Amino acid sequence: MPRTLCSALALSLFALFSSAAAQALEVGDPAPDFTLPASDGKTYSLADFRGKQAVVVAWFPKAYTKGCTIECKSLAENGHLIREYDVTYFMASVDPLEDNKGFAEETKADFPLLSDPDKTVAEAYDVLHMLGFAKRHTFYIGKDGTVLKIDDDVNPPTSAEDMARTLGELGVAKR
Repeated sequence: MPRTLCSALALSLFALFSSAAAQALEVGDPAPDFTLPASDGKTYSLADFRGKQAVVVAWFPKAYTKGCTIECKSLAENGHLIREYDVTYFMASVDPLEDNKGFAEETKADFPLLSDPDKTVAEAYDVLHMLGFAKRHTFYIGKDGTVLKIDDDVNPPTSAEDMARTLGELGVAKR
């Protein structure tokens, strides 16, 4: 490949990755709104909670996989710790709704699993992996709709305990 073509390609790739990094969601940014169907048969919009309640969205890569099953069961078995706070919480993936319905039933999830099969919300939250699944990231969103924290180091076995601790650290009101 000619040197000028290599240089042009390198500059193009640099510009592409630089602009993508510049668009990454950060703490203090307004959380992208969404309207997504859920495993409980309802549709949820972030805008419905603005001014009323904090929201946590825990993105997960793929229903029925080991780490995601462990995380979902942690939230189901220890959700009482999270529900001590004035918060609504979800898990979310790019899986089809039917997959998330079955996964919620299998893991005994007592909270909604959101489905984003067209991946537009995952892209807005900058969690879409280049292989097409969502990265395991948890977003804590304040009553005012701003991002309070982005956890990109989620530990599936202790996710419920960690989520409750983080809500306390962020000063989310208790019920």
